[in-house]
Amino acid sequence: MEKRKLVLIGNGMAGVRCVEEVMKLAPGVFDITIFGGEPHPNYNRIMLSKVLQGDTQIKDITINDWQWYRDNGITLHSGDPVIRIDANERIVVSGKGVEAPYDYLILATGSLPFMLPLPGADLPGVTAFRDINDCNTMMAASRKYKKAVVIGGGLLGLEAARGLLNLGMEVDVVHIYHHIMERQLDSDAAEMLRKELEKQGMKFLLGKHTEKIIGKKRVEGLLFKDGTKASADLIVMAVGVRPNVKLAMDSGIDVNRAIVVNDRMETNVPGIYAVGECAEHRGMVYGLVAPLYEQGKVLAKAICGMETEGYGGSILYSQLKVSGVEVFSAGEIRDSEVAASLKVLDGIRGTYKKVTVRDNRIVGAVLFGDSGEGNKLLGYIKQGADVSVLDGPAGGGADSSEDAVCSMSEKETVCSCNGVTKGSIVAAIREGKLETFEEVRECTRASSSCGGCKPMVSALLRVTLSSEENEETAKETVCACTDLSHEELKEEIRRDNVSALTAEGVREHLGWKTKSGCAVCTPALGYYLGSLKGSFTPDESTALADGTYSVVPRMHGGLARSEQLRRIANVIDKYGVPHAKLGNDRFELLGVSAENLGALMSDLDMAIAAESYGQPVTVSSCEGMRYDRLALRDSIGMAIALEEQFEGVRMPTALSVGVSGSPLHRAGTLAKDLGIVGAPGGWEIHVGGSSRGSLRQAQLLSAEPLDQAALDLASAFLQAFREQARYGETTRDWINRVGLVALREQLYDRAYVSGLLERLDADRVRALEIAMERQPEAAGERVK
Repeated sequence: MEKRKLVLIGNGMAGVRCVEEVMKLAPGVFDITIFGGEPHPNYNRIMLSKVLQGDTQIKDITINDWQWYRDNGITLHSGDPVIRIDANERIVVSGKGVEAPYDYLILATGSLPFMLPLPGADLPGVTAFRDINDCNTMMAASRKYKKAVVIGGGLLGLEAARGLLNLGMEVDVVHIYHHIMERQLDSDAAEMLRKELEKQGMKFLLGKHTEKIIGKKRVEGLLFKDGTKASADLIVMAVGVRPNVKLAMDSGIDVNRAIVVNDRMETNVPGIYAVGECAEHRGMVYGLVAPLYEQGKVLAKAICGMETEGYGGSILYSQLKVSGVEVFSAGEIRDSEVAASLKVLDGIRGTYKKVTVRDNRIVGAVLFGDSGEGNKLLGYIKQGADVSVLDGPAGGGADSSEDAVCSMSEKETVCSCNGVTKGSIVAAIREGKLETFEEVRECTRASSSCGGCKPMVSALLRVTLSSEENEETAKETVCACTDLSHEELKEEIRRDNVSALTAEGVREHLGWKTKSGCAVCTPALGYYLGSLKGSFTPDESTALADGTYSVVPRMHGGLARSEQLRRIANVIDKYGVPHAKLGNDRFELLGVSAENLGALMSDLDMAIAAESYGQPVTVSSCEGMRYDRLALRDSIGMAIALEEQFEGVRMPTALSVGVSGSPLHRAGTLAKDLGIVGAPGGWEIHVGGSSRGSLRQAQLLSAEPLDQAALDLASAFLQAFREQARYGETTRDWINRVGLVALREQLYDRAYVSGLLERLDADRVRALEIAMERQPEAAGERVK
């Protein structure tokens, strides 16, 4: 089979990462050609400041060396940019006349430094700070000249200034605004950073507007609009970048501020895609590495013909080390844009923390001096977490990074740029016997891009090395009544000579230390017996604390017909039910006496959602397409279908399940154990969220274009949870234990999913048969 031809224009970080993803997904399928404008292999542009500062050499920031291209059969034309695209013939032409045909073309042309159009800007001694050549120019100047001025007080400008200081030059930083890094920091944090940098030797000229560059044969200084001057032998412009889109414009590709792409990173021209700083998605152009890598993963799936949920945009955040000072910034940070903010200033340790809030939801954060809480706060911002999550003890101090990594689950991401989790880093340290940060970075790629997560990676290394290397985890038994774990107990119950026994018989057969069990093992054993036998017939009382009972009438999808409401009202009056509690799309009748329980359920004549030793599946939904003008899918219909699929079937713990008709998540689907969300391309399935205890955002399991496919996947997820989870275990803890990637692999196996759905259907039918056999006497039997 002839290989498909994939051409990449741009040998930078975003484009080459996309190629790496393509080779992972479809090894050997593509004949790959890359054109790069620079005469270098792929390198980490973010680390140029380290080269300038003298901490690192060019070879140390190379991501893929020359041999990597050869080993992977990639044709690289370095120092030879593409100058023409023939979209009709599907051919690109380079500056040196190389013609390369393509089936798929990726534009990753990046951005160009913005040079202020000042008089004198063409004088020798004026440079940008964008690539290796600029680094070489600045280092050469430092060997001959002593005074430098950096125009631009953003991150890039400060890093350039720090590097020039290290090269022995005197440095002034000129900035048009009155505080530095105004995009990432509020005025308080910016002032703290300015004072720290002044201690390092930088000087700042803030609120200055440059009128022209002074000099005859070479730059001599700057003249400002207020009439003041600054002398300079070298001027570095670090005032921003602009997307490199000329090639796209000349080729008839839609361009706004950058190359316009959809959620699959496709341009308006068939077969041509764009990724990175040259791409504009939903009106946004991203310059940070994490969003660009996210785009690359989506694009790789699109090119390989795989299903993808698409790129939905990113929350902008920075976790960096600016001239030796840790800085974290995410979301909305300006006081003028938010309702309130929490500020914590530690003048002794030189740390600052600010969390911004709107409508009682966390929308932004700034950390200075200690970024250990960065990942946690970023999670809160993505979730739109309630401000109450901040009520816990404040972080900070020398051990905050260690505390932060210890509190993280194994599946949480430490390095967002490269998608490296805590678990993979810990495993690499233990299996590879890694002892230094550099070894961890080399092995896992964590902190190999922007370097912002270095404090977390270093803390994780310290914590892992300080723990006992061969520490054995004690077996977690069901309770003190038995030496069996949950998995061992379930395996025993599956045996023929045990499954037919009652709970009392099982305890006796398996050598329970306490004859009657305890409050922990009794419901667990009851659930396992019921779930494995397809019925729930507990042999213990189900009474409430005061000896009365609760009855929960089933209302599919949270919808109630008028006759159902009348029946509920009638039984409340007839039997003197003291409390009727409404919540979570259901009524709960509390305080039903034992003698009235059977008669009340008979008069009610509705399916009952509550049963002992196993929780029902109750689904909440938003208003639905009829009443919500922004709804894209029938949320109520999906909610009813899912509840009917699990009628009579019990779960190992109470679940929160929601269906939203649109990505606005009106049913709170991002904080549910299972959230089904209507999207332009179908349904998104989110899992493992929680609003109980610590708030956690659900993770995307998959996306399905059709209603039935989405229903099947959601049902398969719940059935897998039934079969694999421990009694009382939440979906969040279960997913952390089995791993989201492993779970996806299970649920992408069609044969396995078919088996899950078949077992679910059998369990549902059996449960309904038992319910019919026991009505109307079921309630009376429950009391006996």
